[in-house]
Amino acid sequence: MRPPETSTVLTPAQAYTETTLRLRLLGERFHPGHWGWIVPLVVTVVAGILRFTRLDHPDSLIFDETYYVKDAFTLLQAGYELNWPDDANEAFAAGTASPEDTAEYVVHPPLGKWLIALGMAAFGTDHGFGWRFSAALAGTLSVLLTALIAQRMFRSVFLGGVAGILLAVEGHHLVLSRTGLLDIFLSFFVLAAFGALLMDRHHGRSHLATRLAAAAERGGGVPSSGMLAWGPWLGWRPWRLLAGILLGAACGVKLSGLAFMAVFGLMTVLWDMNARRVAGIRNWLAAGVVKDGLFAFVAVVVVGAMAYLATWTGWLLTQGGYNRQWHTTHPPQQWWEHLLPGPLRSLADYHLQSTRFHGGLASPHDYASNAWTWPFMGRPTSFYYEGHDDGSGTCGATTCSEAITDLANPIIWWAGLLAFLVLVLVWLGRRDWRAGALLGAYAAGQLVWSLWPDRTMFFFYTVAYAPFLVLAVTMVLGLLMRLGGEPMRRRNTVLVLLFVAGAVALSAFFMPVWTGEQIPYEHWRMRMWMNSWI
Repeated sequence: MRPPETSTVLTPAQAYTETTLRLRLLGERFHPGHWGWIVPLVVTVVAGILRFTRLDHPDSLIFDETYYVKDAFTLLQAGYELNWPDDANEAFAAGTASPEDTAEYVVHPPLGKWLIALGMAAFGTDHGFGWRFSAALAGTLSVLLTALIAQRMFRSVFLGGVAGILLAVEGHHLVLSRTGLLDIFLSFFVLAAFGALLMDRHHGRSHLATRLAAAAERGGGVPSSGMLAWGPWLGWRPWRLLAGILLGAACGVKLSGLAFMAVFGLMTVLWDMNARRVAGIRNWLAAGVVKDGLFAFVAVVVVGAMAYLATWTGWLLTQGGYNRQWHTTHPPQQWWEHLLPGPLRSLADYHLQSTRFHGGLASPHDYASNAWTWPFMGRPTSFYYEGHDDGSGTCGATTCSEAITDLANPIIWWAGLLAFLVLVLVWLGRRDWRAGALLGAYAAGQLVWSLWPDRTMFFFYTVAYAPFLVLAVTMVLGLLMRLGGEPMRRRNTVLVLLFVAGAVALSAFFMPVWTGEQIPYEHWRMRMWMNSWI
């Protein structure tokens, strides 16, 4: 948010008061008041109702729950993943199946499965509510975070509510919140890290204003030439450290979190550089590297790596995990390998194996889709389908369908594509940091997959950036509301409300194919607008 334009010419002494510096660096103070919490909490309650109602339906493993839920169960038993007998899904759901004694080769880090396991430990391992509880909680909290982030970014309680309600009813996010898969946890940690960096941005700029003002007071109204050349150290950055931990946790769910770690790490340093430039620091680029960038690397990358390593605690503290004993038969070859404990060398080799697996994954799948189709929602993933064509269904028709399809709300998803295109123009024209931040998140979640065009991929990977797509839509709606004079702004506000109402109504229409409600086959077919959705 840029400070308001002013025609007042400030003297050097006036330019370096704390009030003036805060205005330049942070804009006018925003006071959301009580509504700043009431509105986000209300939309969070709505999100929770949508995500927890009939969460145990179907009470069987669907789609990739067959991997992650059973892996989560074995983490509770052994601390690492175990193999299962073939065709164990039905017995597992009935609580009668047991894993084998051999370690399983898995290619995803364990944190997401540990989170699934927490829900199973609390609510039981033999029904859907237990193994989907943590996903529903992560999805619900993501709505709260999105509303609060939008409120802070766009300085509007109303727009915070818009963002919250759009994510609450967005079907893509809803389906992943109601399924025991990993991607909703990746999305949550990435979003939380972004929120922490927003707080760090405010914290760092506040400290910059305070310390420059103090230096000016000591210098008789103007900071010393040395201070103006490089600027002050900004000191302790707890929010940035928290962001590093959260990004490490994101990688501990899926290694695709590395793309967000790289983009967000660069983004926070660019924010600091720009703050120094706006404050009048002459060597703002070099100072941003030396005084901000090095600490940012430690806070985001080093701390993030430590957090990531902590997610492997169960594997490290036990003896039977896959590849756990590799180091006992493979002595160190390089000098630096002698510096690593044996279990860490085994873990490093494990990662080499999983990297080769991910890079070479090209097995065919009926619902695989290329990354270039994701912005258009060309091929959503069917998680569950059961048809009744013998009159045995309960839908009131001869032929009934139950489906859970990872289908986004078309209004929100396609508006998101247009919103990102608008934000490219906004960033190029105005260098709006908010547009740049949302485009960076989109690049980390969408464009990075273009590096592996032949890899087997699925549309549900995009839930990692779904909250940022909603934030992009909200930002464009906010820009629309501020266009023109007062009469036009009122009309545009009505258009925004109509857009939100249309999105909510369309979500009500698609809700049966997001939650597995049994409906007549013709009604299911009516919701499959494209053949590629079937």
